[in-house]
Amino acid sequence: MFINMIDISIIIVSYNTREFLKNCLLSIKRHCKLNYEIIVIDNCSIDGSSEMVDKEFKDTILLKNEKNIGFSKANNLGVKKANGKYILFLNPDTEIKEKSLELLFGFMEKNDKAGIVTCRVELPDGSLDDASHRGFPTPWNSFTHFSGISKIFSHSSFFNGYHLGWKNLNEIHEIDACAGAFMFTRKKAGEEVRWWDEDYFWYGEDLDFCYRLKQKGWKIYFIPSVSVLHYKGVSGGIKKHSKHVSTADDETRKLATNARFAAMKIFYSKHYKHKYPKIINWIILKGITLRSLFS
Repeated sequence: MFINMIDISIIIVSYNTREFLKNCLLSIKRHCKLNYEIIVIDNCSIDGSSEMVDKEFKDTILLKNEKNIGFSKANNLGVKKANGKYILFLNPDTEIKEKSLELLFGFMEKNDKAGIVTCRVELPDGSLDDASHRGFPTPWNSFTHFSGISKIFSHSSFFNGYHLGWKNLNEIHEIDACAGAFMFTRKKAGEEVRWWDEDYFWYGEDLDFCYRLKQKGWKIYFIPSVSVLHYKGVSGGIKKHSKHVSTADDETRKLATNARFAAMKIFYSKHYKHKYPKIINWIILKGITLRSLFS
């Protein structure tokens, strides 16, 4: 019996991003020539997002949560419904371009050690979303980044490990981590690390996911010949790139800010705390608390 294999399951977690979600889904319809399925998990939006999907994208699998359960839990729900050979975790405030997914699919098919591939995730002004090209936030990398030293020595491997500033952005290369806004993931790799860590609510979970994949020996690649558009931060309303288009209220912005700094503490405590002296741990965790107070 012939089985119609699904190449890719596209999982989108949405929270009050109705018009952006619509444009994202339309971009997939226009440009993806793979055999795909789309799974939208709506985190209790109040802007008519789920109603729009129900009405206008009837072939989309829609999961409606009765409350906002966060990014990790929602993605894990989507994974349970996914039938694709690969999983693309995609933000609703993105738009894919022609041949983007086909090129990444071809790369994954030829590179069986690749656990994740990402691409040049571009902000509306054409600049690179630096979260898509990350090093891990060791104490040193974090210090050089938040102190501003990394901007002064932006192409230094010693001073700009936070964003891997010495890498050639015009060539395919390995990176430590990428943004959950666009993660083309091998199902086998995700299953090996049991997908997303649900201790994270919003922010940081993508970094953690990449960290655990790398620990298992999987590689993460940046493919600059492929690009997607990312408005970035539309749901949370705390990113300067999208404040003018976000409909997030004060409560949501506060939730996003608190979750961001909570994620920093969770990641450090899980992956670095046991590697450093108590005094370093105290400085790092106090530093995160102080930054949160001024945000």
